Amino acid sequence: MHAPRTPLRRSLAAAAALPLLIGALGACGYGSKAEKDDKVAPVAKGEKIGGVDEVRIGYFANVTHATALVGLQKGLFQKELGGTEVKPQVFNAGPSEIEALNAGAIDIGWIGPSPAINGFTKSQGQNLKIISGSASGGVSLVVNPKKIKSLDDLEGKRIATPQLGNTQDVALLNYLSEKGLKVDPSTGKGDVSVVRQDNKEIPASFESGALDGAWVPEPTASKLVAGGGKVLLDEKKLWKDGKFVITNVIVSQKFLKEHPDVVEAVLRGSVKSNAWIKANPDEAKAAVNAKLKADSGKELPAEVLDPAFKNVETTNDPLASTLREEAGHAVKAGLLKDPVLDGIYDLTLLNKVLKAEKQPAVEDAGLGAK
Repeated sequence: MHAPRTPLRRSLAAAAALPLLIGALGACGYGSKAEKDDKVAPVAKGEKIGGVDEVRIGYFANVTHATALVGLQKGLFQKELGGTEVKPQVFNAGPSEIEALNAGAIDIGWIGPSPAINGFTKSQGQNLKIISGSASGGVSLVVNPKKIKSLDDLEGKRIATPQLGNTQDVALLNYLSEKGLKVDPSTGKGDVSVVRQDNKEIPASFESGALDGAWVPEPTASKLVAGGGKVLLDEKKLWKDGKFVITNVIVSQKFLKEHPDVVEAVLRGSVKSNAWIKANPDEAKAAVNAKLKADSGKELPAEVLDPAFKNVETTNDPLASTLREEAGHAVKAGLLKDPVLDGIYDLTLLNKVLKAEKQPAVEDAGLGAK
């Protein structure tokens, strides 16, 4: 069970002392014989929405970004945007995507909760809005079963996370704290050695014996299992109803204000992509792999792709209460001070789209636009 939610006071985040909540999963892929999806996405044609030439969309080449991968691969975003061209851009980590959003290099992005929180608080609520959910789950603690038999065996071990302060790093630090194990959040030193390492490097380190385990998202978790690891804890078990946000959709506030019709069209594409994924899981899995190959040059083998895809649930719901709780975990871990999250969500357009699709509205946990 999680510890009680940490109160978030109404003061500016004093977060500059540490590289806070940075980064999510880097692009990764592994050799594969998985089935193909060779569909060529349609080009922009027809009327431009509001006269806008293009919309620049950021995402990671990563199974937890399945909505973006499928929507781009199958042309579902482009179909909604007509003559306004989709310009996709792949990122390896959250900070670079937030930097691109701030610089006006992208307009909309799929991203993890921690970099979204960090970007919002560092800009004092001026740079982005979370406008939709995208995925839940898909994170596990995978260990070397010869070295770690149970959750009581973590003390003295070396456990990796993708990056200091990223979503999985916060989750591990919070879990260790709840177990009574002390770790310095900035150095990773303590009762457990928390090793910050790029996702694409973790499998090799794990197989060499340099790591005893890793708290990682998909597909890295399934890659570790394929290399002899064992899932000791699926993070879903720590959350109410097994749901917690792993990927959100964010937008530049400037772009949202100037081009709400374009944002709405992208959200229609996102909602329809999620519906298509649920209705066509095998085809969706193939589409994810095809887009991963296009972006990284490599596919995932079936032994990695199948469990990774199964472990991630696409959703339109941003699961806002879990984002609030994740921010509380970062505060408790010493990675964040009193973030002001009021107004981080604007779900107006998403709920408009959901209503048109005869789907229920989603909530912002009191953190919506005032």
